[in-house]
Amino acid sequence: MAAPGKPFLMRVGIGLFGLGMLAVLAVFIMFAAGLENLPIWLSVAAGVITPLGLLLGLIALVIEARAKN
Repeated sequence: MAAPGKPFLMRVGIGLFGLGMLAVLAVFIMFAAGLENLPIWLSVAAGVITPLGLLLGLIALVIEARAKN
């Protein structure tokens, strides 16, 4: 069961941001290991999912702040 204090959009944003950060970490580790031809899906995930999760989290914060006023 989800925590009652966190809206659904915030939980989705946190999850996407976490997945994106794992993709960024994987890209850095693979690059440091000497791999040059990284999978394109991994690079896209690192570049798109991370900011998307951040954006959803910020939108959820704005919605929550406006609802309290």
